[in-house]
Amino acid sequence: MPSKHGRPVPDFALERAAGGPVAGIDEAGRGPWAGPVVAAAVILDPATLPRFLAAGLDDSKTLSPARRRELYRGLMECAEIGIGAASVREIDERNILGATLNAMGRALDALPRRPSAALVDGNRAPDVPCRVETVVRGDSRSMSIAAASIVAKVTRDGIMARLSARYPGFAWERNAGYGTAEHRRALERHGPTPHHRRSFSPIRAMLEGGLG
Repeated sequence: MPSKHGRPVPDFALERAAGGPVAGIDEAGRGPWAGPVVAAAVILDPATLPRFLAAGLDDSKTLSPARRRELYRGLMECAEIGIGAASVREIDERNILGATLNAMGRALDALPRRPSAALVDGNRAPDVPCRVETVVRGDSRSMSIAAASIVAKVTRDGIMARLSARYPGFAWERNAGYGTAEHRRALERHGPTPHHRRSFSPIRAMLEGGLG
């Protein structure tokens, strides 16, 4: 596996081992206090992948927002992409793991064709109609999962930025719904919105304490 600055970076070894068209699947938004969880499924063709994507794809958490958006635009032009989401209501009713697995299944269903196999970031697999391999830290090992992590993150950040225009006090365009100090102060001032996850302990504790 190649490395960058002393850490591994993704390649196509897992895709080659799986054989056939392979989708990488990853999610964004398991930890925030607000907003949906979003998953992406991405099929890449190593033979036609542009050089700047082959050199740039990586775990979305290691990339700047501007670099993620640049790679996202490139992926939109050359990759097969499916996106799925699970709402705050579903998160509260099903729990975050169940909602995340549902979003992953929807992302795979949204692909323009069914892959022969899926590489899924993490250690829990969604129920999908193809072979599945879970890959711990897959976004730093598999090109397809790294691409999915970027698509999911940029897509969800866009959703949260649009919601922020409706709820400007919470700064979701900056914190994407995560529990920052700024977000907590806004909750203390305004109470939870319809987009807050009431099953998450910080929100539940505020509601039980009479806030909102």
